[in-house]
Amino acid sequence: MTAKTAWDNVTVVDHPLVQHKLSIMRDEKTGAKEFRELVKELAMLMAYEATRSFQLVDTVVQTPVTETTTKVLAGKKVAVIPILRAGLGMVDGILELIPAAKVGHVGLYRDPETLRPVEYYCKLPEDIGERDVLIVDPMLATGGSACAAVQFLRERGAKEINLLVLIAAPEGIEEVRSCCDDVNIYTCAIDSHLNDHGYIVPGLGDAGDRLFGTK
Repeated sequence: MTAKTAWDNVTVVDHPLVQHKLSIMRDEKTGAKEFRELVKELAMLMAYEATRSFQLVDTVVQTPVTETTTKVLAGKKVAVIPILRAGLGMVDGILELIPAAKVGHVGLYRDPETLRPVEYYCKLPEDIGERDVLIVDPMLATGGSACAAVQFLRERGAKEINLLVLIAAPEGIEEVRSCCDDVNIYTCAIDSHLNDHGYIVPGLGDAGDRLFGTK
């Protein structure tokens, strides 16, 4: 179940189970163990929606009753690229759905003064240009990290790129659209705005800290 938005490349996954789990995640009383489990579950549910456009081909199988023609995936390979460190929490859920996917990593941190991303690590599958890419990060706030990750992937040959985030701010969506309007964005919610510190409001706090129990 998805909802239309004002942006043609943005899909809000508003299934009741998704919204219920997201509400628990927002609660400041939710501990790290439960938070991690919810991130994993939501990532799987979002990946289910993000792979809806995958192509199918006919195949013939023999059932216990008769031979029949049915559908299988056309064979396009997938790469899951978490933006470190919070994006790591979304990887396992997607791999349960797509176990043959390869996993790359993009390491970025946000400069506290400029709020702009700084790269410190990038490791991708060698055949990244042949894969459908799912960039994952729980929060799309200013959009700087997402745009930088897309740029790094483009420079290394990636073509088909989707961005999966649990919560997005309008400012982050606009930033991604301005730098890479061909990237499809999937999110569980579009929140109100960013505060003066670049945090999403109402948001859920620092996703990395809540995932890993740090401050």
